Amino acid sequence: MYYKFSGFTQKLTGSVPTVAYNPQGLKPSIPAESPTMIFATPTKVVSEAGAVAEYMGVNKVPDLQRFFQTSDGVPVHLKRGYPDKLLYRTTMALTVGGVVYCLVALYYAAQPKRG
Repeated sequence: MYYKFSGFTQKLTGSVPTVAYNPQGLKPSIPAESPTMIFATPTKVVSEAGAVAEYMGVNKVPDLQRFFQTSDGVPVHLKRGYPDKLLYRTTMALTVGGVVYCLVALYYAAQPKRG
């Protein structure tokens, strides 16, 4: 059995398959003609473009891979020098500060009320 949502009773009611598959009276339709072009210049089809990919700039990935994979004893999250150290130390300081704040709040919460 098929069901549809009734707008009148706000409940599910029995229905025929065509109404159940096309809710609120929507009917599937195929446009008779193709839509108009939005852009004035035609776009390339994948088969026309070939296997060559066009990029806006130079591909930096191989250089960055070579840079980050060098074994110089520095962790990968600190390889870029001062900015990474600054971010790392800021994160650690905020983490330690948050832990201290939580412990102080727990200490105050554990004390009995005075007065």
